[in-house]
Amino acid sequence: MNNQEYKQAVQELNLYAYHYYVLDDPITTDEVYDELYHKVLDYEINNPDKKLNDSPTLRVGDVVSEKFVKAKHLSRMWSLEDIFNADDLEAWLKKTYKLDENISFYCEPKYDGASLNLIYENGKLIQGITRGDGEEGEDITSNVKTIRSIPLSIEHQGRIEIRGEVVIFKDDFEKINEERLKNNESVFANPRNAAAGSLRQLDSSITASRNLVFLPYGIGENTLEQKLLSDRMEYIYSLGFKKPPQSRLCKGFEDIEGIYELMKNERDNYAMMLDGMVIKVNEISSQIDMGYTVKNPRWSVAYKFPAVEKITTLKEIKLQVGRSGAVTPVAVVEPTDIDGVVVERATLHNFDEIDRKDIRIGDKVIILRSGDVIPKIIKVLEHERSGNEQKFERPTNCPVCGSELLQEEVLVKCQNLSCEARVVNSIIYFASKPCLNIDGLGNKIVEALFNAGLVKNVIDLFSLTFEQLMELDSFKEKKSQNLLDALEGAKGCEYWRFINSLGIEHIGEVASKTLSDAFGFSFIDASKEQIVECDGIGEEMAESVLEFIRVNRETVLELQSILNPLEPVKKAEAEDNPFKGKTVVLTGTMSQPRPAIKEMLESLGAKVSGSVSKKTDFLIYGEDAGSKYDKAMGLGVKCLTEDEMNGLL
Repeated sequence: MNNQEYKQAVQELNLYAYHYYVLDDPITTDEVYDELYHKVLDYEINNPDKKLNDSPTLRVGDVVSEKFVKAKHLSRMWSLEDIFNADDLEAWLKKTYKLDENISFYCEPKYDGASLNLIYENGKLIQGITRGDGEEGEDITSNVKTIRSIPLSIEHQGRIEIRGEVVIFKDDFEKINEERLKNNESVFANPRNAAAGSLRQLDSSITASRNLVFLPYGIGENTLEQKLLSDRMEYIYSLGFKKPPQSRLCKGFEDIEGIYELMKNERDNYAMMLDGMVIKVNEISSQIDMGYTVKNPRWSVAYKFPAVEKITTLKEIKLQVGRSGAVTPVAVVEPTDIDGVVVERATLHNFDEIDRKDIRIGDKVIILRSGDVIPKIIKVLEHERSGNEQKFERPTNCPVCGSELLQEEVLVKCQNLSCEARVVNSIIYFASKPCLNIDGLGNKIVEALFNAGLVKNVIDLFSLTFEQLMELDSFKEKKSQNLLDALEGAKGCEYWRFINSLGIEHIGEVASKTLSDAFGFSFIDASKEQIVECDGIGEEMAESVLEFIRVNRETVLELQSILNPLEPVKKAEAEDNPFKGKTVVLTGTMSQPRPAIKEMLESLGAKVSGSVSKKTDFLIYGEDAGSKYDKAMGLGVKCLTEDEMNGLL
C-alpha cells in the first residue's frame, strides 16, 4: 500500500463507519472492513509519520491520563428550566409569546446521558469538554476520539461548537453490568451513570470498549447563516452526526402536546434512555432577542416525562434459581405506581450488592423503572431507618433442592446436576460439541424429555427406551433410534470430555484437559493442594471442583461407570521448541482447521488460549483476523502468520 492508497483506504473506512454507527445502515461486511483496517494499521506501523488525523485506528483508545485538565467552553452551556405538565406548558408558552408572537418551535428528545461540547477548527476535532459548571469543564479529548459516532473531521471551515449528549444504549448497558458482575465490580445504577463514568475514564481504552454514542442537540459558538434552528441542526447532521430518533416542528400548544405524548408513550421503545422532551424557539433572531435569565435561556424549556424513580419499602427478599444454577435475590416491595405500572418486585443484582449497599428488609428504598425490564433498587434511604430493619442472611443451601451452594462473593450457584431448576441446562451442556457431542439432543428435545417426565437428571438419558421416545410428539422410528444410537456412541469418550461435560463452574475445555492429564480417573479424589499445583488452575477453580464433587459424587461415579470413558495416557514431555511452555492464541482462517493446529501446538507443549491478554506469548493469525489481532498489536504480542509459525518449527 502506497501513501495515496492509504489515504483512500482511510476515507473508505470512515465512510463504512459512518453508515454503520451513524446511519445504522451498513454498506459493507465486517470481513471487508477488517481486511482494509489491517492494511491501514500495517501501513501506519511502518510509516508512523504519515498517519492521518482522522484515521480509524485513533479510536482504539491507548491513552492513559494521570488526570483531566480544566478547559473553558467558547460559549456558555446553559441549563434548561423544567416543566412537568400541560398547565406548565401553557404558562411557559404564554410567557414566551409575550416576547415574540411570530414564532414556531423545534421539539426533540431530552436524552438521559452526559453532556459534551465538541470544538472543531477548520474541520478538525480539536477538543472535547465535559459540561462542568457550564463555563468550564474537563478536557477529555483522548476519550472523545474513541466514540465512533463523533467525526474526527468534518466538512466545515472556521470554528464551531457542537453540543450533545453522550449515551449508552439500553442493550449495551445491560451487557456492561453483566460483565461487571462477572468481574466482582459494582454495577451502574442506570445508563446515565454508566455513560458519565465511561466518558471520564483516565484509561481511554475503557472508554473505547463501552460503545458510547454521541447525539447532538445544539450549537455553541458558530458562524452559521441559517436563520432557523431546524435548518442548522439539519446542517449538523449532514456533517456526519447521528440524527435524533424523533423530532418535529410545532406551531403551538396542540402540536407540542401531541409530539410530547408520542415520545412519552414510546420512550420504552427507543434505544436510549429519555427523561423528557426539549422545546426550543426555532427562529434564531427570536432566540437572540429573548436572551437569558441568570440561569436559563428564555427561548427553551425541558418538558419532563413522569418520574420513573419512586420511594417504597422492601418487604421481603426471595431467591430464584436460574437454569444455569445461579441463585439470584429478588426484592419484594410495597406495591408502587410508577408511570401507570404497579411495581411489586425489583432486582437486587446479586448478594454482594446487598452487602455493599447494606440493604435490609424493612428499608425505605428508591426504585428505578426502565422500560419493560424488572425495576432496580438504586439507593437505600438509611436516614429513614427505625431500628426494626433486618439484615439479610446469605443462603448456604439451594432453595429448590437443598444442596450445598457454591459461594464466591458475587456468584452463588447450585451445582447439583439433579436440581430441578437446572436439569435442562445441565443436559444441554452435557450433550454439546465441546463435551460429549451427542447428536440430536438439542434444546427443544431436552425440554420435551424433561416436560414429559422422562429425564430428571443426566443419568436418566441412558435409561431411555425406544417405546418411551415413540410416545413423544414429533418422534418417529428413525429419530428415536438415532437418538438412542447417539447416546450409545457417547460411551468410551475421551476422559477430558467427560470432565468438561459435568459443567463444573470455571472448568472449561482447557482446565478439563489439565485435570484429565494430571489425575485421570482419580480426579474425583484430588485434594485442593493437588489441584492448585496444576498449571493454570487457581484456588477459586479448585474450590469449585471440590464443591461440585461434594454435591455430585455419587452421580459422577455412576455416570463414569455408564459412559466408561477412556483414561488418558500420560503424555511424553515435548522436546524443546519455540512454543513449549508458551501461551498461544489462534485467529482467522488458515490452510487447515484451527482445531488441528491447536492439537499440534498442544502436542508441542503450548497452552492454546481463546483470548488475548498480557500473558499471551504468540498470536497465530490467518485471513480475516479480527479484534484479537488488533488487541495483540496493541499489547505488543508477537504476531505470526501460519507460514511464519511453520518456519519456526
